[in-house]
Amino acid sequence: MEKKKILTNFLVFICFLKTKPLVLPELNVDTMKELTKAEDEIMQILWKIKRGHVKDLLEYFPDPKPAYNTVSTIVRILVTKGFVKYKAYGKTHEYYPAVPKEMYSKFYLNNFLGKYFSGSFENLVSFFARENNLSVKEVEELMKHVKDDIKEEPR
Repeated sequence: MEKKKILTNFLVFICFLKTKPLVLPELNVDTMKELTKAEDEIMQILWKIKRGHVKDLLEYFPDPKPAYNTVSTIVRILVTKGFVKYKAYGKTHEYYPAVPKEMYSKFYLNNFLGKYFSGSFENLVSFFARENNLSVKEVEELMKHVKDDIKEEPR
């Protein structure tokens, strides 16, 4: 009798979950977490193709391709984390990015700058120039391009 009650409660709970939409976190650069390598790989594909099923994502992986179930699991993790949303068509789901690539790029770069260069863009440029043996003239040319890009971007 106890097993029957547990099973009934479980089924009621499952029905409740199916009727209530899953509330996912709204992400912004303050609440975002860094993606794992596998998650990032899937997000790069989703940002490229805009939307797709797991089988569509698999087409963009190089050989040897990961297993269908592996990709499906990672996509569901991304849904839970708030990076991906989906539209259900019966038992199949079409996935699409919930976070724009530009938003994640901003978060990632700020995080990277903070971790490795004390949050300083100047430290990053200095490191880049040193590691690539850039001359002062080459650095000035790069800075000219940066200034031109800043002028062109609407604020």
